[in-house]
Amino acid sequence: MGYEQPRQLDDNAMKTLILSNQEVLELLPIKACIAVMREALLALADGKAYQPLRTIIRPPDAQGVMGLMPAYASAGSSDHQASFGLKAICVLPGNPAKGLDSHQGGVLLFSAETGELQAMMNASAITAIRTAAVSGVATDLLARADAGNLAIIGSGVQARTHLVAMSEVRSLKRCRIASRHLEHAQNFAEEMGQDFLFPLEPVDTIAEALDGADLIVTATTAIEPIVRRKWISDGAHLNLVGSSFAKAREADSETMAAVSLFVDRRESTLNEAGDYLLAARDGVIGPDHILAELGEVLKGDHPGRTSGDEITCFKSLGIGIEDLFAAEYLYRTAKGKNVGSWVSF
Repeated sequence: MGYEQPRQLDDNAMKTLILSNQEVLELLPIKACIAVMREALLALADGKAYQPLRTIIRPPDAQGVMGLMPAYASAGSSDHQASFGLKAICVLPGNPAKGLDSHQGGVLLFSAETGELQAMMNASAITAIRTAAVSGVATDLLARADAGNLAIIGSGVQARTHLVAMSEVRSLKRCRIASRHLEHAQNFAEEMGQDFLFPLEPVDTIAEALDGADLIVTATTAIEPIVRRKWISDGAHLNLVGSSFAKAREADSETMAAVSLFVDRRESTLNEAGDYLLAARDGVIGPDHILAELGEVLKGDHPGRTSGDEITCFKSLGIGIEDLFAAEYLYRTAKGKNVGSWVSF
């Protein structure tokens, strides 16, 4: 049997879209991404998405790890087509010292109808935006309506995008920032302060940042707990963002036992979230401590916050369906605006 040449459907059928970091930032503002993430989490809750656990590659002599995060979503609205997605990302904790994001990689988008590679996009930008957008969804669902005193622990990429996301879902009165080095918190406040009307206050300690805070974001590379229950006010909402591995956590076990816990995906939390797993190892919580996935709250299957004094917590891991929905939105938007590079593949 001779080799059969592939069929050419039209001029664009075999073209692949390439989006750079800057193009992703321009096409995916956090406000728009919050809406997209609501769709992704609802699709997951409705059984319209398939997502296995991520695969983590940890070579013993490597400086970081590689994560592979596949996902599939069936067709939804007229704009949303059935798609496969894969994020391949390297996480190198030493990158910030080099002026680089710790997350580096690409998001691939495939047609579920033909399998064609439709797009390859910068994963650092997508990760930074969609992670903060999901925290925005969680905060909108779970934080008190009058919450406005924000504390951010960390001063890197995720700290910056989370400041924007929090300002999109609540009327902020102030933001205190604590970082490993006070100078980094001061630089954060100086760089970001010009974009907001409320004050950004760098502080020396995490305890000082958390004093009186009713919105809390932890976006660090910490391995051991940096947040203590005694520092958290009743009625606060906490977004735990930084730890995404089973052996790392940002909150101590006492904090985890005290909070009403919500997650992006139960299966992922039970297998990958150090904040949950290490508290479970200490015997203070178990699987029933996870009250709901965000998609279940969006559907109305769980009420979310039930009292003003309740401490709610969203443990963010970041899951493949979020990257897939972000990539699919970016693909549609780039086509409509004729942005990006289209190459034969």
